[in-house]
Amino acid sequence: MKANMLEQIKGKLVVSCQALENEPLHSAYIMSRMALAAKQGGASAIRANSLIDVEQIMQTVDLPIIAIIKRDYSGSDVYITATLKEVDELMAANPAMIALDATQHQRPGELQLPQLVAAIRQRYPQLLLMADIATVDEALLADELGFDCVGTTLHGYTAETRGKYLAANDFHFLREVLTAVKAPVIAEGNVETPEMAAQCLKLGAHAVVVGGAITRPQQITQRFVNAIS
Repeated sequence: MKANMLEQIKGKLVVSCQALENEPLHSAYIMSRMALAAKQGGASAIRANSLIDVEQIMQTVDLPIIAIIKRDYSGSDVYITATLKEVDELMAANPAMIALDATQHQRPGELQLPQLVAAIRQRYPQLLLMADIATVDEALLADELGFDCVGTTLHGYTAETRGKYLAANDFHFLREVLTAVKAPVIAEGNVETPEMAAQCLKLGAHAVVVGGAITRPQQITQRFVNAIS
C-alpha cells in the first residue's frame, strides 16, 4: 500500500478525521466511524491524529492513512509530529505516510528538520513523508530535503501567515507552491467547499485534504449560524 499511496490519492479527496481533547467528538471510536463514513462517500485516504485514532481507523477502513501526532512543546511553535519520538510512536501502526511540521520554526529536541528527515529515512526507509508548510520558502526547503509530498497545511496557521487563506487572490499561494516545487503538492487548509476542492485539483494539486468542512460539526454549524445571523 505504501509504494502506491501517492498514485492512489492522485486527483482525489483525502478526509482529515480529527477531534482534539476539547472537542465533543474526541474519541478513537468516533473518528473510526467518521473515517468509515468518509470512505463510503468516496474518500481515497484518511488523515488522522494520534496513535490510538490511527490504529482504530486502520482496523475499520482499508484506506491509506496520513498519520500525525499533535503535541505541544514548551519553547516551540512546532506541534505536528515534532520529533522522532512521535514518528516512532506512529510506526507502531505502520501507516503509509506520516506528515510533519516542515516550517522553519525552532523545533523541540535535538534534531532540526534536515537532521530529523535524515534520521527518519535511515530508520524507516519505506515510509512516505509529507511536509506541512506555511510559506513558499518552506516548500522549497521541503523539496530539497526530499519529502515525498508537500502540503499547504499550515498556511494561515503560523505567526508569519496568520489570517491568510489558501483560496485568497484566486489561490495565489497554492499557485506559487505548485510552480516552486517538483514534489506532488497536497492542497490542505481551509478548503471549505466542494468547489474549492475541485479548483485546487484543477490548478494542479496532486490531491486535496478536507477536514473541518466534513468532520467538525461544530464548525459547520457555526458557518450556518453566521450566515443566518
